[in-house]
Formats: sequence, structure tokens, C-alpha cells
Amino acid sequence: MPEGPSIRILRELLDPFTGDTVMKASAIAKGIDAKCLEGQKITAFKTWGKNLLICFPEFTIRIHLMMFGMYRVNEHRDKPAKLGLYFDDGEINFYACVVELLERPLDELYDWQADVMNPHWSTAKAIKKLRAKPEMLACDALMDQHIFAGVGNIIKNEALFRARVHPESKVGDMPPAKLKQLIAEAVHYSFDFLKWKKAGILKRHWEAYDKKTCPRDHVALHEEVLGKSKRRTFYCDVCQKLYA
Repeated sequence: MPEGPSIRILRELLDPFTGDTVMKASAIAKGIDAKCLEGQKITAFKTWGKNLLICFPEFTIRIHLMMFGMYRVNEHRDKPAKLGLYFDDGEINFYACVVELLERPLDELYDWQADVMNPHWSTAKAIKKLRAKPEMLACDALMDQHIFAGVGNIIKNEALFRARVHPESKVGDMPPAKLKQLIAEAVHYSFDFLKWKKAGILKRHWEAYDKKTCPRDHVALHEEVLGKSKRRTFYCDVCQKLYA
């Protein structure tokens, strides 16, 4: 599933279509009337966490690529697109994804302070949300999109490793300074992810995710499916402390 930084890259790729009018549209997504999109001008492309938001004057289209979603810009696949937008000088096609029409203002639907890559991100608000769930495991907390919108499994693993926190640590048992450090690492790694992904060198910088050996202690990393999110987790039981 693409994480927040990858959706930011997609948004930047689509930004040149801002201000363009949809000349033709196609959709097989439930609840989307392609004809209603034709003649509409795109006012902006925005992101919230793992969601791409295509903004029109009176509504927004939300795209979530899920696990196997994909897109094509100025080209298309042989199979029908979940949503296809066609302009005078290009096209955008989305496949195997969630497509939803939003009619409410985005400020009513999304907490921009919860998006780790948004300029309005609030560490204080994240701390408040975490303190309200003291029994939550650190690995689940980082994957909670209401607290850390945009953080996915790669960022989760790398932030825990950087902060030296065991994934099964309980949020309520972590010292305040360590909790702040974990939050900071989630944000910092998200921007490192963006930089390295653009340069095509993201995997070279993985220290824990999909790795066999701890680069700090040179012992075998554990690989387990942990937490309510049931996602692969890599950790070192030597340098990542369990707070419980």
C-alpha cells in the first residue's frame, strides 16, 4: 500500500493538470457518474495521508490506492479504469483502487493536523491522542491514520528502529521524552522517505524493514506479524526497548 510520501509524489506528478477542464471521463467505480465530471475544472490536487484528493469547484474525488492500486498518466492499460479523466492534452487513469465522491468541504472531513507531512501537523495533538489510548501498542499507534495519517508499514518499522522502541511497547508506559522522540522520528522519516523515493534509493536506506540483521548490534532481527494491524514488523530486542 503506498504510504504518504508516495502519494505526495503522485500529487506533484498531477499538479500540471490543475486548472484543466475534464473533456471526457470514464468510471466503473460505484457511485461515480462519469458524465457529471465532464466539463468540470480541476481546482487543485491535495493529499491527506494515503489519500489523493482531486478538487473540483463543488465536490472532490477521493482516491485510495489500497494494496494493489495503480495509476497511469498520459497512458492507459488495456483494462477499463476505475476512473479515467481525459483532457485536451493528456489523461489520468486509476485502477484497482477506491474512488469516492465527497460533497462536504474537506476541512470538515479531514484533520490536517494529523497528516505527518502537512504544514499544519501538530505534535501536541498527536501526544494528546496517544495519551487517550495508554494500552495501545506502539506498532498500532503509528499505523493509526487518525493519529499519524500517511504512516505505513515501512515508516512504522523505521521510526521504531530509529527511536529504539520495541513495537510491542505500550504507549502509556513510554516516558514522555521517548514518546516525543518516536513521534519526531515518524515525521522525519516520512520526509526522508520522500527524498529517497524521488531519488530511487529508498531501499538502500532501510535499516529495519525487510532486513535480517540489526546494523547497530549485528544480531538477527525478529520478523513477526504484530498488533491489531497484523502487519510485518522487524525489530531488534537488543537495542529496541520494551516499555510495558
